[in-house]
Amino acid sequence: MGTHYRRVLLKLSGEALMGNLGYGIDPEVVKEIAQEIAEVVSTTGVQMAIVVGGGNIFRGVKAASAGMDRANADYIGMIATVMNAMTLQDSLERIGVQTRVQTAIAMQELAEPYIRRRAIRHLEKGRVVIFGAGSGNPFFTTDTTAALRAAEIDADVIFKATKVDGIYDADPKLYPDAKRYNTLTYGHVLAKELRVMDSTAIALCKDNNIPILVFDLTVSGNIRRAVMGESIGTLVGGSCEVS
Repeated sequence: MGTHYRRVLLKLSGEALMGNLGYGIDPEVVKEIAQEIAEVVSTTGVQMAIVVGGGNIFRGVKAASAGMDRANADYIGMIATVMNAMTLQDSLERIGVQTRVQTAIAMQELAEPYIRRRAIRHLEKGRVVIFGAGSGNPFFTTDTTAALRAAEIDADVIFKATKVDGIYDADPKLYPDAKRYNTLTYGHVLAKELRVMDSTAIALCKDNNIPILVFDLTVSGNIRRAVMGESIGTLVGGSCEVS
């Protein structure tokens, strides 16, 4: 059975790596994520790139609101994403998955610099490419980085892996009767200010016609289900309707 997508970009939040801890990285959670990625890549042949956030270690917006210079806070956040990227790389390589970490800020002793053609070549060779340090620019989120890198590498889709099973019309934790959408248009997400990704990321995906699939990472096997095109989570795209 063939995969539904040829090349995907998986967006992992930093919070996804800390599990139920209040801060930092849970090695067991990272190991579980790595094992699922390894199984999907080895058995389906899908090309996978990953953008990882850093909110489990440092959140730039929060630090800026406490008085830190916003640009400095964002740069510190970018360094946090590299820590997460290297942790995920280590976990993947320990189970035999070839990976490359590429950073938007030069750290030649630790990782490759981000070079678009090199990243694509790694993907074509079956390596998992992990993008760290965001876009290299302050004031831009790792969600926007995911949209940017997806466009650059010609990804078929962005997988936004979260702790909820899709996009709702209200916070399901606060409103038990909140409705989960199966499909949405970019315009509806922007107009209703639904908290999927920030508006810059959504606009980039809209302009480049990159669909976004939002699903629950904590459900075992969901990355494979997403790759195979099964109906999980919420799909945002140009040809989608609101349902």
